[in-house]
Amino acid sequence: MILMRLCLFLIFLFLFHVATYASKEPIKIGAILSITGPASFIGEPEKNTLLLLADQINKAGGINGRPVQVIIEDSKSDETQAVLSAKKLIERDKVVAIIGPSTTGESMAVIPIVTQAKIPMISLAAGTAITEPVSERYWIFKTAQYDRSAVEAIYRYMQKKGIKKVGILTITTSFGDQGRKALLELAPKFGITIVADERYKPKDKDMSVQLMKAKNAGAEAIINWSVGPEQVIVVKNWHSLKLGIPLFQSHGWGSKKNIELAGPSAEGVIAPLSRIVVWDKLPDNHPQKKILRDYYMAYTARFKTEPGTFGGHAYDAFMMLVEAIRKVGPDPAKIRDYIENNIKNWPGVSGIFNMSPKDHCGLDHTSFEMVIVRNRDWEILH
Repeated sequence: MILMRLCLFLIFLFLFHVATYASKEPIKIGAILSITGPASFIGEPEKNTLLLLADQINKAGGINGRPVQVIIEDSKSDETQAVLSAKKLIERDKVVAIIGPSTTGESMAVIPIVTQAKIPMISLAAGTAITEPVSERYWIFKTAQYDRSAVEAIYRYMQKKGIKKVGILTITTSFGDQGRKALLELAPKFGITIVADERYKPKDKDMSVQLMKAKNAGAEAIINWSVGPEQVIVVKNWHSLKLGIPLFQSHGWGSKKNIELAGPSAEGVIAPLSRIVVWDKLPDNHPQKKILRDYYMAYTARFKTEPGTFGGHAYDAFMMLVEAIRKVGPDPAKIRDYIENNIKNWPGVSGIFNMSPKDHCGLDHTSFEMVIVRNRDWEILH
């Protein structure tokens, strides 16, 4: 009888705690992701990652006993839609922070909205202008490495290999513009001459002319700066032309889908990528190894595919917000201050973050591994 009463009491206590937890007002975090449209291959793993992490946090008791609700808006890879989504999340949903958008152009479009509303935003895109100048980006952070850091990683590798003449191909989007700027500005620092500066438009179907111009100008290597279907087209053109010089991609290359779409043409393509794509090839004592392994295993178990670089950006943004809210509560201004001043030596999926009042990304070239495609898989270049 006593044992039965004890069991009933424990069941009642459990149900009471469940009911209490469920009745608490959720902490709302917004997300603006390119789930459909040309950048859907970026937004899909980001969305999956947020759903995975929100479930994990809530099953563990939420944030300080309150459930977290992630409200995900599909921007459809469109800047106008991203702005509308931001306004909805802020005005109607009353979110305490926003994750995303997925791309540089969308992020730039949303910045004035969140700045006026004084809501912290952690972009998942790469463009340097998203967080610089920091004095004008007080409420804005990002978890994708700077494009200039990716350029620096490429140029350091080229310097070691004795490559001095380079042709660049860049897409005419915000991402391409920012990449081109970094490629041109940093080249002299590494003793590199840009012998060809070629551009192409979104939805262009062939870049053979640009590639041949770079080759004929004396380029010893070519760097392509785009993200999406166009980067796969460049790879196929490069392979078909048999130019005999290496092709480098930006850090936007970090999705296995790119290798699948490019097929055999992808063999030998080099890029600076986040360590999530080669986590199993890292030494066990690497400070990111456990985080990368746990995330990769949980993601692949649930979604039966790899998260790639882009899912990792969402992981870092969400976990930063969770830590900040746990420490200072769901106050937007306090969340912003916490991220800026307390994310130090913080191991994430995209690197070891060191945020500061002067740096709202907190990553540099050391957050990358130079990776080559071999046998339709990633391999670290040493």
